[in-house]
Amino acid sequence: MSHETVVDLDRVDAVLFDVDGVVTDSAVLHARAWKATFDDFLRRRAREVGAEAAPFNTTADYARFVGGRSRREGLRAFLASRGFQLADQNGPSGADADTLWSLAERKDAWFRAAVEDGRITAFPDAVALLHQLRQHGVATAAVSAARNSSWVLAKAGVSGLFDLSVDATVLDRRSLPGKPEPAVYVEAAHGLGVAPWRAVVIDDSLAGVEAGARGGFAVVIGVDRAGILATDLRRRGASVVVSTLRELALAGERRRVSPVRSWNMPRAS
Repeated sequence: MSHETVVDLDRVDAVLFDVDGVVTDSAVLHARAWKATFDDFLRRRAREVGAEAAPFNTTADYARFVGGRSRREGLRAFLASRGFQLADQNGPSGADADTLWSLAERKDAWFRAAVEDGRITAFPDAVALLHQLRQHGVATAAVSAARNSSWVLAKAGVSGLFDLSVDATVLDRRSLPGKPEPAVYVEAAHGLGVAPWRAVVIDDSLAGVEAGARGGFAVVIGVDRAGILATDLRRRGASVVVSTLRELALAGERRRVSPVRSWNMPRAS
């Protein structure tokens, strides 16, 4: 194998995986759901005020504004780029106004419909790496800014490869900030009983690798499957950037030293 990145298992107790785009191919469905939601909003606003704004770009805008972020933060960032600022919630009447909440609900509806109509699969390189890590006794966590990551992992048939799942529902319950703040990854490491400096973060989003860098993790691996974000991923704090997880090689031996617990995902049978 050429251009290998070696992960030293003697220095690592856990590997924390972003879900969308790293473990599963669901990132493309998220991008399409965001586009449907934003473009519908922009078209309606254009009719109301007589001024058009550039539609949502599923590559550039997704990477810059919404990839890896919570729904609300992604909404705020993209809308601000087009000159819009919306209230958080609907008014007292409960009318379906354009608010961050209502747009977020529409985006989720688009995403769930797309998943039900199509099929989510796990990337073979991610599945292979997860099996290798579990054979070596390395703890694994699925980490996501989305609220439905457990459902996505179940749809892809890989729930049993993770000891722990931390997603937006956990952050909301604990009132923790999303990426690029490191809280979601720190929470995952602590849930596994591992110090951040003994854990690896693998993420394909700019916000995600920045979160790993801020959290003081042992290694932050940026995944650039499309071959367009390597420079930006490094600038945001990726220790190394790979185009496929097959570029990662495991070295050393270790055994799991403490049990792990799951907050919102059944343990593998």
